[in-house]
Amino acid sequence: MCPDATARPPDLVGTKVEVAPGGIGAGSIDARVGRDCPRCPRLVAFREAWRGKQPTWHNAPVPSFGSAVARLLIVGLAPGLQGANRTGRPFTGDYAGDLLYATLKEYGFAAGDYAARPDDGLALVDARITNAVRCVPPENKPVGEEIRQCRDFLKATIAEMPNLAAIVLLGRIAHDGTVAALGRRLAAVPFGHGAQHAVDGLTLFDSYHCSRYNTNTGVLTPEMFREVFAAVRRHLDARGVS
Repeated sequence: MCPDATARPPDLVGTKVEVAPGGIGAGSIDARVGRDCPRCPRLVAFREAWRGKQPTWHNAPVPSFGSAVARLLIVGLAPGLQGANRTGRPFTGDYAGDLLYATLKEYGFAAGDYAARPDDGLALVDARITNAVRCVPPENKPVGEEIRQCRDFLKATIAEMPNLAAIVLLGRIAHDGTVAALGRRLAAVPFGHGAQHAVDGLTLFDSYHCSRYNTNTGVLTPEMFREVFAAVRRHLDARGVS
């Protein structure tokens, strides 16, 4: 069976980690999800098919990247087939990661060089990245029940971050899933690129997803993306060190 994702893990307050390369702590929700979550039959079948085709790929739920004591959480959609599903690290190995990690580094949320490999030495600074859906979906399109099943894990990810102050939501699915995980009505917290919402002591920052499709079509430009993270930087700097 899948773990009880709603149970809060051991308290992490006082375990300050400024720069974290990622990794899975024994008590984290990532460790309890493991590699073989059975909740979504369609995603399980897709995962198993790719394990047969590409046995050296990660082909499993992708854990969060970064420290649980970070003040910033970034929520994406789902692992890309040849990106995070292959490498095992969010936004690693596809175009979305090129734009995301360059932007994070520009605004002081990452250190080191991104080389599209999980062993490239890149570290996040006071930031963590996760996905609304942890397993790769066919055609990069999770269905409603899969999003709902994974919401327990998103809730637990948020709950295990004692210093959390800001969440960047990349796209409508990430926005809707996070708002629901926080127990709010979507009508009260509408999605809009550049929008900011105050929810239970957190500030939510909306952005269009940094996918190649969105950037190629002009839905999202690098400057629009940088403006979101510039706003996050100002917000956290104004709060001071937690």
